[in-house]
This record gives sequence, structure tokens and C-alpha cells, in this order.
Amino acid sequence: MYTSETTVRVRYAETDKMGYVYYGNYAQYYEVGRVEALRTLGSSYKEMEDNGIMLPVYLCDIKYIKPAVYDDLLVIKTTIKEIPTAKITFDYEIYNQKNELINKGSTSLVFINMTNNKPCAAPESFLAKIRKYFETK
Repeated sequence: MYTSETTVRVRYAETDKMGYVYYGNYAQYYEVGRVEALRTLGSSYKEMEDNGIMLPVYLCDIKYIKPAVYDDLLVIKTTIKEIPTAKITFDYEIYNQKNELINKGSTSLVFINMTNNKPCAAPESFLAKIRKYFETK
């Protein structure tokens, strides 16, 4: 299992009339967590796209527990629980600065070969970077 954490501060523009983070913005927070998780693994969306692989989201599941508000410092905990195949699933937990769990969810993305626009196996270069987190001791 691989887990990373990153932070994001809620900007005023991300809130709604009630002063809460607008529900649609949580998918963007998930993207921040996902991109940073890949970066800390030594990979990136850009690298994969440069090598002919794209990763569209095909499933997003979100559970809202407690609202975030303007200027909250959020911690996005992103976990990959399984070695990717032709898809990769990211699980998220978002905590506020009081360390309260306020949101959780997951996204599943599919590895797509950009030449033929068809699903493909996760790139071996990426798998080599993540396998060590799944080795049993």
C-alpha cells in the first residue's frame, strides 16, 4: 500500500454562498492529491502523456462528512491500495486543521494508449516505482 499527504488552503473562490467549500471542488482536491502522490513516487501525468499514456477518470465516489470553509488548511491523504493493472484506484481522506476527517472518496482511472485510444496495461516504468510498496516482508 502506498500513501502520501499534501496540503491545500481553501481559497475564497472555492466557497459557496453558505461559506462552505462548493461540493464540486472536492474532485479538484482529489486531483491535487493524486498528482502529488504520483510526483512523490517519482512519476507524473506529464511523463505518462509524453510516453503516450493518458489517465482519464472513469469513476469518482465522494462522501461529504463535514464542510470545509474559507482559509482552512486541508490535508489530503491519498492511498493506492492495489498494484495498478489497466486501471488505478486512489482513495482519499481529507482532514481539516483540527485533524477532523471531513471528506473521503475514491477515483478510478484507466490507462489509455493515446495512439489507438484503447485501455492498456500500466507502464512498466511506473509499476517499477510502486511495486516496492506492496512487497511483503
